[in-house]
Amino acid sequence: MISMIMILNQKGEIMISRQYRDDVSRVAADSFRLQVIAAKEASSQPPIKRIENCSFLYTRHLNMYFVALTKSNVNPALVFEYLFQKIRILKAYLGEDFDENSMRNNMTLIYELMDETMDFGYPQNCAVDVLRLYINLGNVKPQDEPEPQQLTKQITGAIDWRREGLRYKKAEVYIDVLESVNLLISSTGSILRSEVTGRVQMNTKLTGMPECKFGLNDKLVIDKEGATGRNKTGVEIDDCTFHRCVRLGKFDADRTITFIPPDGEFELMRYRVNDNVNLPFRLIPTVQEEGQTKCSINLKVIANFSEKLFATHVVIKVPVPKNTSKSKIKNSFGRAKYEPEQNAIVWRIKRFPGKAECMLSADLELVRTVRPKAWDRPPINVDFQVPMFTASGVHVRFLRVYDKAGYHTNRWVRYITKAGGYQIKI
Repeated sequence: MISMIMILNQKGEIMISRQYRDDVSRVAADSFRLQVIAAKEASSQPPIKRIENCSFLYTRHLNMYFVALTKSNVNPALVFEYLFQKIRILKAYLGEDFDENSMRNNMTLIYELMDETMDFGYPQNCAVDVLRLYINLGNVKPQDEPEPQQLTKQITGAIDWRREGLRYKKAEVYIDVLESVNLLISSTGSILRSEVTGRVQMNTKLTGMPECKFGLNDKLVIDKEGATGRNKTGVEIDDCTFHRCVRLGKFDADRTITFIPPDGEFELMRYRVNDNVNLPFRLIPTVQEEGQTKCSINLKVIANFSEKLFATHVVIKVPVPKNTSKSKIKNSFGRAKYEPEQNAIVWRIKRFPGKAECMLSADLELVRTVRPKAWDRPPINVDFQVPMFTASGVHVRFLRVYDKAGYHTNRWVRYITKAGGYQIKI
């Protein structure tokens, strides 16, 4: 596994190092300094370098290099995840923008964190909430002083993301289903690419150590329940990734998401949907070029979501030729303006009702060029946000909370769909 962790400044000088195995030495830092930092490879080459039978895996934070050294055949993803978690822990203790000075002023704290997060080259406890309970230097203060027995259980137990003894007057769970729509349509109107990437964000305020069961309208689960007479449509959910609190064995067996949630905000899962995407907007553009001096653009925008909903912060960027000199724009609602620095007509609509249609027409005057060059016609870019709408059709079916106390839990669910790469070629 990992033999050594080094933190170097931009000159290649070792600020902090911790050796976990004796098969490498600090002399290796000179090789890294000469072949990576001095050669300026950090920004142009992959973050893995093999020097003299030793592998260097590194990442940067501001002007510092976090480097892991190993001579064994390790899993690179595991090493990089540890380095990223190390930076996240230091941000929690030293602030988001910790620099070389703050590192030098907190040497004792950093060495303690190095010893607690890794043992003999194997990553250990990287949960910030648990580390704060027994490493308390600087400005970080634990919420409650834990008992020694509870502390030992949290450090060595399987559930290190939640501490015991939490109490709330009201049991509440907030669920946000956040989706991003990626779309590319050709100039003939055929869909070249359409997918939805989503994530489920949760904020839990629950007493004790409850177990939660979370259900989406997953097609595999709906099909199983179809034998009982329920007639519901499901969504084919692909590429699910979960927070480490989720019991993956249960999910593999019967597709149920069972977990003991962390306290506060966390990301429960990410997913992707490729089929049957409900596109929030349909755009119909027409472009006519009249010689080298005139061009006319017409654009029709149709909202496909329910009339009970509305989109906010809609921004449509319609590209125009670079030699445009004047523009005459008419639009049904919103504000449209030709912005030369973007080579586009930017159409902004604060509130777009569902099932509504709007039109934009623009007459452009072009400057005649000495060497005529065909306009490459970049795609139209659309940005928007639609509350209480999911382009994938995913929705929360249930959230059940099981606890010994049997208290009642209030649940709130919110859906938000945003534009990712939403482009229409013209």
